[in-house]
Amino acid sequence: MNPDLLLEIIPAFTRAAWISVWISMLAIACGAAGGFCLNALLQLYPRCGGAYRAFVWLVRGTPFLAQLFVLYFGLPQLGITLNAVQATVLGLSLYGAAYFAEIFRATWQSIPRGHIEAARIFGLSRWRILHHIETPQAGRLAIPMLTNQAILILKESSVASIITVPELTMTAGTVVAETFSYIEPYLLLGLIYWLLALSLSWLGRTTERLTSLRYQRNI
Repeated sequence: MNPDLLLEIIPAFTRAAWISVWISMLAIACGAAGGFCLNALLQLYPRCGGAYRAFVWLVRGTPFLAQLFVLYFGLPQLGITLNAVQATVLGLSLYGAAYFAEIFRATWQSIPRGHIEAARIFGLSRWRILHHIETPQAGRLAIPMLTNQAILILKESSVASIITVPELTMTAGTVVAETFSYIEPYLLLGLIYWLLALSLSWLGRTTERLTSLRYQRNI
């Protein structure tokens, strides 16, 4: 290992890490919001179940790389042109929305039916039940799975290097091409992804602990 080379490439990897982080965080936020809305529509309007399942099966049943190619190379043939970053964010958001939606659906099903029936007896509307009864409980239960999916999206963002997004993986490939050294760039690449995943995991555990304390105080 060459320590001098490692120090020399750190600035480039730092810039690339910021690109990977903000692309991933934006995609995670959009994907989580999209997944929540999909599940909310499913809960409020069960007749949307066919469209919901079709979207989820399509996204989960095809590789993310293929989806990214469709957005980046296929949409221009329809007159819609996205740059590499836009295609990546949109692709990761749609990809994440399908998985987040299933996470929310699973946690919604774990809510005791007696809570919902009691709310109906008191005359609460379906929307108010969703907002005041189901969402707080399901949201708290979903945090560990949401955190895990967020980490997967972070790592999936590395695929964007194929369409020339200057994120971590592309930076590592560029350094290898210029220096013909593999150990330093890929070791640094793995270390940065590990630290980012560790940070997301810590954030998820902290959020879970805070929401659990709040829930216990409200009982």
